[in-house]
Parts: sequence; structure tokens; C-alpha cells
Amino acid sequence: MPSPTSLAAQRIRHWVLSAFPRGQSSIDYDLPPGDPGLFGPDSITWRIHADFPGMLAGGLCALMLQTLHPLALAGVWDHSNFRTDLVGRLRRTTNFVAGTTYASRPEAQKLIDRVAGIHEQVRGTMPDGRAYRADDPALLTWVHVTESYGFLEGFRRYSPLTLPDGAADTYYAEVRRVAEMLGARDVPGSEAEVAAFFARMQGELRLDERSREVLRVLSGIRLPVPMAGLSRDLFLGAGTALLPEWASRTLEFGRFERARAALASRSLRTIAPLFRVALSDGVAPRACRRVGVDPSVLDRWP
Repeated sequence: MPSPTSLAAQRIRHWVLSAFPRGQSSIDYDLPPGDPGLFGPDSITWRIHADFPGMLAGGLCALMLQTLHPLALAGVWDHSNFRTDLVGRLRRTTNFVAGTTYASRPEAQKLIDRVAGIHEQVRGTMPDGRAYRADDPALLTWVHVTESYGFLEGFRRYSPLTLPDGAADTYYAEVRRVAEMLGARDVPGSEAEVAAFFARMQGELRLDERSREVLRVLSGIRLPVPMAGLSRDLFLGAGTALLPEWASRTLEFGRFERARAALASRSLRTIAPLFRVALSDGVAPRACRRVGVDPSVLDRWP
């Protein structure tokens, strides 16, 4: 008879594969043998990005942060179907992060070239007359920093591994490689530089009606999973708990939202270890086998 832990892991596995089905991205994680990709098994990035709860909650945290930048939001507003296909957008972002992290160098480069090509076509004019383009190096840097911040803080909050001293700086220094390959410039490479970057950016950020509309769509998203509403509230709340204090204020999250986020954060932290049991055959273990190392290396620091 399966143990309660085994049954819970099976349910979590079904949930994850319903939300993010495998085999649809055409990304090859198994070949060529020995290719370490952009980071390799000795990187901090491979360990942080292997933590599913932290990555999903961190990605939602990043989306909330990104709604505050009017120029970054304009491209999503004018050139995407986020209202009707937010799940598809989340899946594409997940595939891009997974592919550039764990696939071979040629596969990662192919993904980066594809996204860069899309960015070249996304441009327009704001209602106030300001021009924007998705390949603007400053906007690329903003999107990258919000994502890497969310992923790192998600790992800190929800992973069973404790981040060692200096690992956060190493992570920021590693992952800026992808942003620079996309065209970002002056990308922060340490926690201190990220904090200074956010401090500089706050004067450009605001909560407007477009921001509120995207947040409304996000708060109503229904992943194709069991208990869709409960699952959404759990991960959205867990992502909200990762926001910097200044961002929570700017987003006008009050006492109720913060209390709900704290409850979701505690709940996700409780069940987070089960995700590792449930997803032992994911892309990170496949990448480990491609380079000839045991996937258990991801459970300890290099």
C-alpha cells in the first residue's frame, strides 16, 4: 500500500504535469552528451532553477513587479493575448527559462535567438506619446532583474536547501549571461547591485489602470489542474509574499492581502519538499545525466 507521502507526491505530480505538460516545447535536454549548456552542473543556477515551488511563486512575483513599469507593460498590453491565454504565456516563459538553464548550448542559443526575433517586432507608442520597443536594453534588464529576483527569493523561501553565503551574488552574476545574450546592458550581478537597481527604478514605476487590469486577470487565472482556484490562490499568495516592501506598497496590497500571502507562504513551505519527490525525472535530472553526473548533485552545493 502506498505511503501517505507517496500518494501526496503522486497528486502533486499530476498537478504539475497538468499545468505544465511535457513534450510540447521541442527542447532537447538529452543531447549532445557532455554539453554543459550555459551554466553546467557546478553552477548555482542549476540548483536554484531545479526548485519548482520557488520558481513558480518567484515567476508570479516577477509578473506582479513587471506590471509596475509602464513601458514594459505596454508591449504585453498591445502585442499579446494575455487576457485569454495567460496560461500559455506562463508556459512559454517556463520553457524559455528551463531551456536556457538546462539544455545544451545550441538549444539555448536557438531559444534566445527566437525570443530576440519576437522582441524586434514588439514596438509601439504609449498613450502619453512615449515610444517603446521590447528589445530596448533597459527594458530587457528590468524584466530580467525582476525574474531573477523572484526566482532567488522563491528558492530562499520554499526550498529545503539553505542558500550559503555568497551564493546569491554568484547566482546574479551567472544568470545575467542570458539577459546580455538577449541584448540587456548594465545588468546587476550581485544582491547589492540588484537592491541599488530597484532603488533607482522606483521613480519610473507606478500602479495605473493597465497594471490593475493585468493584476485582475492574474488573480482570476485558472490553470487546468485539480482545485484550480485553491491552487491559484496558493501560488499567487506565495508569490506576493516574496515582493519587496516597497513593491507591496506601490501595488497597494493592504493588511488583508499581506495576511493571505503569509498564510499561502507557510502552506507552500510545508508541502514544498514533496515537489522534489514528485518531479525526480524533470529536466534538471535529465541535464545531469546528459553531462554524466548523478542528479543528487543538485541536492548539495558545489
